[in-house]
Amino acid sequence: MTAEPTPVPFDDETYAGLQKSAREHLWMHFTRMSSYEQADVPIIVRGEGAYIYDAKGRRYLDALAGLFVSQVGHGRQELADAAAKQSGELAFFPLWSYAHPQAITLAERVANYAPGDLNRVFFTSGGGEAVETAWKLAKNYFKLTGKPMKHKVISRAVAYHGTTQGALSITGVPALKAVFEPLVPSTFRVPNTNFYRAPEPFSESGDLEAFGRWAADQIEVAIQNEGADTVAAVFLEPVQNAGGCFPPPPGYFQRVREICDRHDVLLVSDEVICAFGRLGHMFGAERYGYQPDMITCAKGLTSGYAPLGAMIASDRLMEPFLSGSTSFAHGYTFGGHPVSTAVANANLDIFEREGLNRHVLENQDAFRATLEKLNDLPIVGDVRGEGYFYGIEMVKDKATKETFDDAESEKLLRGFLSKALFDAGLYCRADDRGDPVIQLSPPLTCGQEHFDEIEQKLRGVLEEAWTKL
Repeated sequence: MTAEPTPVPFDDETYAGLQKSAREHLWMHFTRMSSYEQADVPIIVRGEGAYIYDAKGRRYLDALAGLFVSQVGHGRQELADAAAKQSGELAFFPLWSYAHPQAITLAERVANYAPGDLNRVFFTSGGGEAVETAWKLAKNYFKLTGKPMKHKVISRAVAYHGTTQGALSITGVPALKAVFEPLVPSTFRVPNTNFYRAPEPFSESGDLEAFGRWAADQIEVAIQNEGADTVAAVFLEPVQNAGGCFPPPPGYFQRVREICDRHDVLLVSDEVICAFGRLGHMFGAERYGYQPDMITCAKGLTSGYAPLGAMIASDRLMEPFLSGSTSFAHGYTFGGHPVSTAVANANLDIFEREGLNRHVLENQDAFRATLEKLNDLPIVGDVRGEGYFYGIEMVKDKATKETFDDAESEKLLRGFLSKALFDAGLYCRADDRGDPVIQLSPPLTCGQEHFDEIEQKLRGVLEEAWTKL
């Protein structure tokens, strides 16, 4: 990939016009719009490799891959060319009783990557829609197979699964849900796998495997409390994102699989973030050796060059729909869009040609070791994650693991860290859906020079943050 020159900054008049239009018309997502009544809106105009550039010509290391999305990095001309070529041939046609070559090819390709008999691919526009699709399929499937009461869903505390009404109901972050209540009923939360905050006796013994067994067993307790004849599915991320990257303890998913099988409950692996190389495999389920009944995915499927998601189901779940007049009465206008699926196929060509999964596996230890250098800072309580997916939890007291109260967290994250990190040339995420963390998820093409830059910029900002507490 040939490096391009740094873009010429927008002139003052153009820049001022964009700022005015943004303030008056653009409603940004998950954003406090009042923040930009006085301050400028960050306007990103170009990306190249692991870097993004703003309208003033400043460069930033994209340490979040956009939003856990840009696996192959920015500025890949062949992906733009694939989109343009497909647009010229067939710009749009729905998958409602019809098909087109790009969707057919991609469905087969994704099914071949997926573990076990997950051979049926239902395309959506994004991750939340994929989660919504999985829940609807679970309910529909059990109604067709003589178990009409099985409709409830179990997920984990602090887990994020999307913003649509169903996906938000499955989400385990109360603050995100409160303003939209009432949501879809019949969803229940169990403990997550945050070993840093594990309850006694596990915090005392340090027995990670025993903690994992306990956490998995809480799923069975929830199933039994609700009645197995009413529970349809368990939704789990391979590595939970919200809260700051909680990997599964050894044996955790194997135990969950046993529990789901015993009670005829479907196991959904929500891999909107974890799929397509983020953990060094096409799917996180491969890394941890478990067989889900469904996988939900999006983001890295196209590396963000076009919107696309998918729900991948087992042959068992398709079987009731293969006879008679039965159909899955569900779909999206832009699900499996010709341009998006063409981009996805080109994106997967890059994965295979450049060996990106192998690259992550070969470099993941170096990424971890570089981030763990930050453990010498008094504000860093825990560095955790897998592959190219990490969270750094910040604390007031390392010895006691004391965290920040709401006011302190507000001052630390929104009052200082978010802007300071960006000003330092690092795009990442300071988040407090749970305890305060910094989330990192760089493009899969990154190497040691990028790891070092991330660590050095984080170190400078975190050292300054500590002086402001």
